Amino acid sequence: MQINLTGHHIEITPAMREYVETKFNKLERFFDKINNVHVILNVEKLEQIAEATLHINAGEIHAKADSENMYAAIDALTDKLVRQLNKHKDKLNSH
Repeated sequence: MQINLTGHHIEITPAMREYVETKFNKLERFFDKINNVHVILNVEKLEQIAEATLHINAGEIHAKADSENMYAAIDALTDKLVRQLNKHKDKLNSH
């Protein structure tokens, strides 16, 4: 799985990059057909926003989360993606 990480109004530190990679590598446990991921970390005033698009075999999954802390926003984002991946997997298995 390839992870593209982009920052808007924020410098992506090595620690932040490692955190994102660690969290997103865990997503493969839920759904192993993730081709690549585009993660955008954005800061708007006091809001830290993390959003991601997962390119998977049967389409795309997009989620967005915000928090006062970038790491909390990344956590919330991966939680949303896990729910969406599970829903997607259930849909695939029901056909």
